Amino acid sequence: MSAIVLKGMTWSHPRGYDPMVACSRVWKEQTGVEIIWDKRSLQDFESYPVEQLAREYDLIVIDHPHVGEITAQACLTPLDVAGRERERDALAAASIGGSYPSYSWEGRQWAFPIDAAAQVQAWRPDLLGAAPLSWGSVMDLAKQGRVMLPMRPPHSLMCLYTLAANLGTPCTTQGPGDLISTPHGVKVYALVSELVTQCTPDCFDMDPIAVLDRMSRTDSEIACAPLIYGYVNYGVSGFRDRRIAFADIPVAGQLGPSGSALGGTGIAVSAFSKQAGAAIDFAYWIASGEVQRGLFARAGGQPGHAAGWEDDAVNAATNRFYVNTRATLDNAWTRPRHQGYMEFQENASQRLNAGLQAGEAGAPVIADISRLFAESFS
Repeated sequence: MSAIVLKGMTWSHPRGYDPMVACSRVWKEQTGVEIIWDKRSLQDFESYPVEQLAREYDLIVIDHPHVGEITAQACLTPLDVAGRERERDALAAASIGGSYPSYSWEGRQWAFPIDAAAQVQAWRPDLLGAAPLSWGSVMDLAKQGRVMLPMRPPHSLMCLYTLAANLGTPCTTQGPGDLISTPHGVKVYALVSELVTQCTPDCFDMDPIAVLDRMSRTDSEIACAPLIYGYVNYGVSGFRDRRIAFADIPVAGQLGPSGSALGGTGIAVSAFSKQAGAAIDFAYWIASGEVQRGLFARAGGQPGHAAGWEDDAVNAATNRFYVNTRATLDNAWTRPRHQGYMEFQENASQRLNAGLQAGEAGAPVIADISRLFAESFS
C-alpha cells in the first residue's frame, strides 16, 4: 500500500506557512501521512477563487467571507462528519470571538479556525509611553506624522467596517439594500479621510505586513497603526529590528473596543480530494487545543483556539499579544459571507480608495458602495 501524500495551500507569511509545515512534519511522524504545502500572497489569499484551488489541493487555508461562494460551488467537503460531534463541540466552545461560527453556512461547518485575527492596534513601546485609547489621541499622533493605516484593498474597507461598528452603526450583513445609511456612512468616511490625509500617500499601496515591516525598522517614525490586522510574529523578540506591541483598538464611539472586522483563517478540505478522510483527520488535529497552544504557536502561528490565547507561555513569548487584544477579538464584527460578497469587497474597496485619494465628499462614495452591495445579491 502506497503512502498517502496530500497537497496543501496556505498564505505566504511566516505566520501562515511555518506552522503548517511544522505541524505536518509531526503529523507524518505520527500517522505516515505526508502533506506538501504551497503558499500564495496575502493579496491572492484575500481574493483568489477557492474553487480553482480546490481542484489542485486537498487542504486549503481559507478566509471566512468565501463561505457563501464555496457552498454554492460545492468545492469543499463539510467537516461536520458523523461521530465527531464532541470534538466539534469542543472547538466551538473554544472559539475566539466569532471565529468558529464564521465558517458555518447553511447549517454546515466548512472550515475550522486555526488562526484568529481582527483589526487591532499596533504600536512601538520605544516610541510611545502607551497605546492611544481614543480616536482623538490617534489623530493627535497622526498630525505629528507618527501614524500609518494600511489602505491597500481590502483593508481600507475593513477600516470603514470597524469604525462603523465601533460607533454603534455597524454595516449590515444582509441584503439587498444599503450597506450603511448615508448619514452614518458619511460620518465614518470623514474619520477615515481625516486620518489618511495625515499619512503618506503610499499607505494606499500597503497591506498590514508592509505597514508592520515599516514600523519595525530602526529608523521608523511610525509609532502607531490604530486599525491593522494583528500579526503576532512582530511581537516576538528578534523577528524584526524593533519589537511591536499590540493593543485593543482605540475607541471612536461609546462601546469600548468593539466592532473590529473579524479576520483570521480556517483549514478546509477540498470536495475533489481523493483522500478526504485523511485530510479531515488532519484538520481536526491541527485545530485542536493541544496542537494550537503547543506546536502551532511555537512554530510562529497565531492560534485560533482559546487554549493558545490563554496560555501563559504563549503570551510571555509574544509580548502578551493575546491578552492585550482579546477584548477586541471577543467583540469583533463578522463580515457578510453571501455568494457575490468577494467581488463586492474588491469593488467597494477600490471605490472607497478612489474617493479618498481624489478628496471626494462622502455621500456619493457611500451611495456607490451601497449600490455595489445591493448588486452583489443579484
